[in-house]
Amino acid sequence: MSEAPVIEGGCRCGAVRYRAEGGPLWVSHCHCEECRRSSGAPVSTFVGVSDTGFAFVAGAPGSYESSPRVERTFCGTCGTPLTYVAAVYPGEVHIMAGTLDKPETLAPERHVFVRERMPWLEMGDDLPRHDTLPRGVPRVPRS
Repeated sequence: MSEAPVIEGGCRCGAVRYRAEGGPLWVSHCHCEECRRSSGAPVSTFVGVSDTGFAFVAGAPGSYESSPRVERTFCGTCGTPLTYVAAVYPGEVHIMAGTLDKPETLAPERHVFVRERMPWLEMGDDLPRHDTLPRGVPRVPRS
């Protein structure tokens, strides 16, 4: 019997660490204004995981409500943004891909909220583009 995939990561300074068992549900580039302002970057890449397999395993992140029914976590020491949890996406935790120990192993599958994309940002890939975060979109099979 094979073990379930595990995703691990944490903040820049190492004070906060997390673990997600069960592997990714999806990986997306997000272009929304809320994510831009929360990350300080023109686009954020997230890995969606099940909340039942996710836990902070070292340190305690800070958190704040970035909009109604949305909680974002961050390291209180170095400020690294870590996760996004929204009531509109029940059962999911969205992890900032840049905080993964091995981000290179999880390639993005699509762009979301492209209607809010910075007009000067062009990403030269052929990934699907969506105006929202689509539900029920077939997942890209993972090996």
